[in-house]
Amino acid sequence: IRAAMDAGADGVGLLRSEFVITGDIIPGEDEQYYYYMTCLEATAGRPVTICTFDIGADKRVADLEDTGNYSPLGMRGVRLQLSHPELFVTQMRALLRTALKGDLRIMFPMIISVDEVRRIKAFCETIKAELTAEGIAFGEVELGIMIETPAAAVLSRELAKEVQFFSVGTNDLTQYTLAIDRQNAKLDEFYDPHHPAVLALLRMIAENAHAEGIWCGICGELGA
Repeated sequence: IRAAMDAGADGVGLLRSEFVITGDIIPGEDEQYYYYMTCLEATAGRPVTICTFDIGADKRVADLEDTGNYSPLGMRGVRLQLSHPELFVTQMRALLRTALKGDLRIMFPMIISVDEVRRIKAFCETIKAELTAEGIAFGEVELGIMIETPAAAVLSRELAKEVQFFSVGTNDLTQYTLAIDRQNAKLDEFYDPHHPAVLALLRMIAENAHAEGIWCGICGELGA
């Protein structure tokens, strides 16, 4: 991060929180807090957008049996968080505490419905109430979502009413739109991130975000 800041970066658009996982161990709240805090300090006040755990598919953790079998259509992202709320609570407590240290934004991966976003937001309010009751200080953050499924793209106008920003995950959006497993090298000739359908979805997402007054960015290889 320091090297990126020295090179002129305006901030960190996507920090994958899976980097905090060493081997097959998911760290506890304090260890996560320390990691996120050092990341924020490295930006010297610039914004940092951290994506909550997108464990599953090509990112597996042996301790979680739900992630044992690779499938881009399986248990991953927000689905895993809602199925294992203890992971989500620990991570969100660490992130909210970290928010006092700088300009932190949090986004949630693999969203496919408005209901998921509302459930996640309700979780966050419960966690804030628990921190307050324990006398633990925390900061306020912008909440956003990854738009990486065709379902989220189609529902982007409604989703934009629920959050403060979008980040389009172009790798997965392309994979799911074209029904091509991006981990299968034999399909490379068919995998086209500039496919007209992908570009049409990008336009739809951006227009719907702007119509509701929120900002929209992209991540993934297409960003290059």
